[in-house]
Amino acid sequence: MPKTPIPTEPPSERAFLVGVEVRGTNPLLSVEDSLAELALLADTAGLQVVGETYQKIARPDSNTFIGSGKAAELKEFVEETLADVVIFDDELSPRHQRELEAILSDAEGRVKLLDRTALILDIFAHHAHTREGALQVELAQYEYRLPRLTRQWTHLSRQAGGAAGRGGTGGVGLRGPGETQLQVDRREISERITHLKKQLEKVRAHRKRYRAQRQRSAIPVVSIVGYTNAGKSTMLNALTGKDDAYAADQLFATLDPTTRRVKLPSGKPALFTDTVGFIQKLPTALVAAFRATLEEIGESDLLLHIVDVTHLNARQQIQAVQETLDELNVHDVPVILALNKADALTAETRAAAETHLGELFDVRELTSARRGEGLANLLARVEVELYAALVPMKVLIPYKFGQLISLFHEQAMVEHVEHLEDGVLLEGRVPERLVGRFKAFRPKAKRARGNGEV
Repeated sequence: MPKTPIPTEPPSERAFLVGVEVRGTNPLLSVEDSLAELALLADTAGLQVVGETYQKIARPDSNTFIGSGKAAELKEFVEETLADVVIFDDELSPRHQRELEAILSDAEGRVKLLDRTALILDIFAHHAHTREGALQVELAQYEYRLPRLTRQWTHLSRQAGGAAGRGGTGGVGLRGPGETQLQVDRREISERITHLKKQLEKVRAHRKRYRAQRQRSAIPVVSIVGYTNAGKSTMLNALTGKDDAYAADQLFATLDPTTRRVKLPSGKPALFTDTVGFIQKLPTALVAAFRATLEEIGESDLLLHIVDVTHLNARQQIQAVQETLDELNVHDVPVILALNKADALTAETRAAAETHLGELFDVRELTSARRGEGLANLLARVEVELYAALVPMKVLIPYKFGQLISLFHEQAMVEHVEHLEDGVLLEGRVPERLVGRFKAFRPKAKRARGNGEV
């Protein structure tokens, strides 16, 4: 009789979810919808959700966040479901975590306590594959953990201040209680944070040089933004006709930005960059750590905002993305909204989606990155937006500036060309973003003096 194979992978940890609805607040999502999203995050992290509960409160309890009665009830839920992990849908203060851990943990300290921020940081750590991404996530993790070290460490025995002598003290000048392990950990983490910030400053400087070089090439840049799992990477693959940008049906499938060259309907090129997905309650530490990457969004010529039209909270997701863009001070970049995943709609839900979202936003048609529906018209809209602000310009460019002459032909709508002795006289309409490149070559106007001309 054949033997049953023995599983080699450890079983998934069992997670119990906790939500809170604070009266008088106006969150983007209801507590039920927010818990559903938290369940998806837990699934992405490889956890098995075994239950959930939520509490309506006037304000968070200073000790346990949810109140002592609810905390005791939560302990019973954890014991009944054999949960290994309890995850709160809001960020907990160090005090809340310390008090809740004391209530929830058994004699072996088996139950772990996480909040939404810690869960997202764990997912980011798993999905960051480049050195830059790993640095950014590590910095966010350390800055999150530093004020919470009091709950992380129980080995608080003091280290001797120097070599042991009579009475267990150090040598001359080194006598004293020494440092607690907690103080050592805090100092080491603080030093690591300083090191990571210096490394990320180098990354930031490199990205700044890269952006300057890219601007000199004058190819317009389109940043693809959107709520996590809206289909941004799939859209990039569809627009380029390649499958080299990783795409998966899960939250935060990709973190590291991917840039690809796309040919617009007229044949002009554009650079499309897939960025990290946004989410409601995105941890502040992550936004700060990823600022070097996210700064590119603000310096784009256009934002292509991808929306999962099939999601029941599509409108709230759009608002969450807009709030994150506001936090990044991205205000003046034009935006095109693309309602994606139209292939998953029925005729009835399609009409309802177009009507509902069309009333709120400038939506002309639905798209499906998976099937290629509406992409030709979407690219046409991108090109119109990129070249909508055209400035009339007449320039005389010396022959030695061949790259600028080529740039005028490639990016402007050329109306007249004349080859003169001292250069090429060009007339046409130039994209507004390139006006500064040609200002110095405008022919100087002749000035009148008396009855004659100069």
